[in-house]
Amino acid sequence: MYYCGIDIAKHRHELSLLDEAGDSVLSMHFANSQKGLEKLLCALKSLKVEPENVLFCMEATGHYWLALYCQLNELGYQLHVINPIQSDALRNLYVRKAKTDKKDALLLADLVRLGRAPVTQIASETTLKLQTLSRLRLEFVHQVGGLKNRVLGILDRIFPEYPECFSNVFIRTSRELLKSYPEPELLAEADLSELTAFLNQHSRGRLHRDRAEQIQALAKGTFGIRMALDAFTLELKLLVEQIEFIEEQVGILEEAIEQVLEEFRTDPEQPYRHVLETIPGIGTVLAAAIIGEIGDISRFPNAKALVAYAGLDATVRASGQFEGTRNRISKRGSPTLRNSLWLAAVTARRFNPELKAFYDAKRAQGKHSGVATGAVARRLVHLIYSIWKDNRPFESDYKWVPPGGDN
Repeated sequence: MYYCGIDIAKHRHELSLLDEAGDSVLSMHFANSQKGLEKLLCALKSLKVEPENVLFCMEATGHYWLALYCQLNELGYQLHVINPIQSDALRNLYVRKAKTDKKDALLLADLVRLGRAPVTQIASETTLKLQTLSRLRLEFVHQVGGLKNRVLGILDRIFPEYPECFSNVFIRTSRELLKSYPEPELLAEADLSELTAFLNQHSRGRLHRDRAEQIQALAKGTFGIRMALDAFTLELKLLVEQIEFIEEQVGILEEAIEQVLEEFRTDPEQPYRHVLETIPGIGTVLAAAIIGEIGDISRFPNAKALVAYAGLDATVRASGQFEGTRNRISKRGSPTLRNSLWLAAVTARRFNPELKAFYDAKRAQGKHSGVATGAVARRLVHLIYSIWKDNRPFESDYKWVPPGGDN
């Protein structure tokens, strides 16, 4: 049996091949391309290494490992993929601090030779679609949040009273107003009847003359600066337009996510929802993100492993007689999964009676809101694992207690 470690890079991979005794049989590099793959296969063929007699191990370095993984997998090779955090921790076992591509490839080969690398199965096509779309959606949502903060920053300088005009600065009427009247002076000098008609039109009849008078009065007495006003107003207008554009793209992504989820719904007359969608607090978007990150629930031996994968497990600090009490969540897992579970927990603590009672009990113990929400998220993971593993929908009267207490 042979053991092959591959250090992944964007343009060129480094390979180390060991025999059962741990002796080096082959050390080479090859390009991350079809020609590079052919070079690798020729080298293995010259050594008479058949697919069933070699185990590969590689790091999940960015997305650069995926093409090589798929190619070797189609050829029948058995592959192991590990998190770079794991290999980095093993590298620290060596006294001399040395990191080169050759040493990393050798480390990976030795890791699989010792049986310390788990067998990896690539996600299904449907799962990969959900993962890709959900991650992009989350990225866009974060971008919108950043742009909104910039808009508020500009208003703080040129028209600090503006947020008093609306319940939310970013509702449709407010956006249209900022695009058409970006300067406080324009609002102050606007014809009151025209401003009233503008607000009435864009609010669909909900805002009238009294709101127009309020906005105009605030604009006339604003405490905002006038320095570089033309630059600030141009930035304001462009940022609002960019927010609307990205939000439109978010809507397109959500439609695509819904279409992919339909692949889980086999009967068109009686649409079947994935069991995650039956849990209060988990809608279509969050269900898609969670499914895309977890993939096959059977690859996790228990709910605690899933909690750790999400990075919601607590860090442990203990040495001798010392045991830390101010432990934080590790945040070592999938950030998309952790974010989705956290959002689901925020909703579940309001609408799921059992989790609401659990949250309230934590708060009554003096726990901070964030700490209590983290506890809800961990309990939610146990619930997700349980009903997904059993493939049964959530039932409101089902009394469930996670093993080991509040994990």
